[in-house]
Amino acid sequence: MAAALAQAGIRGAYEGALAHAGNPALVSRTHFARFLVDAGVCAHTDEVFRRFLVEGKPGYVPHRWAGLGDAVRWITGAGGIAVIAHPARYRFTPNEEYALFGEFVAHGGRGVEVLTGSHSAAEAAKYAEVALEFGLLASRGSDFHAPGESRTDLGALPDLPGRLRPVWAELQHRVQRG
Repeated sequence: MAAALAQAGIRGAYEGALAHAGNPALVSRTHFARFLVDAGVCAHTDEVFRRFLVEGKPGYVPHRWAGLGDAVRWITGAGGIAVIAHPARYRFTPNEEYALFGEFVAHGGRGVEVLTGSHSAAEAAKYAEVALEFGLLASRGSDFHAPGESRTDLGALPDLPGRLRPVWAELQHRVQRG
């Protein structure tokens, strides 16, 4: 990403992004975006993503994703609960999405993010139904990165619908079992 930005005339992007990362092993697109805002190249991080960090733009680097089964096994193997995050953001047909949830559950996936800063009310209602249909735990998250960079502030999301079992209830159950 830094090399591609350097070719576009933006030097020092890696070092600039690194200054925003709490862990140098976890430098992300968000850190590059913050650097470009600080450097005055863009006014805000949304502009950075539109102009530089999406496919076809100078700083875009294709994502390398783990397979679904591997990701679920890594999470559950570490004692976690695998949750599909912000599912409405993925560009799946209804059949592809149904297949994703079926495969996710088959691999041991346990939850779906129902409420998030990027979901509309209709999408939240849809994923509440998906949670019930597939027997999944429900989660909620703001996708908060920093003030002024996120669609939803911390603590601003509504509660999960009462008929859903939240992920944290499962975690509390684990703690109580010892």
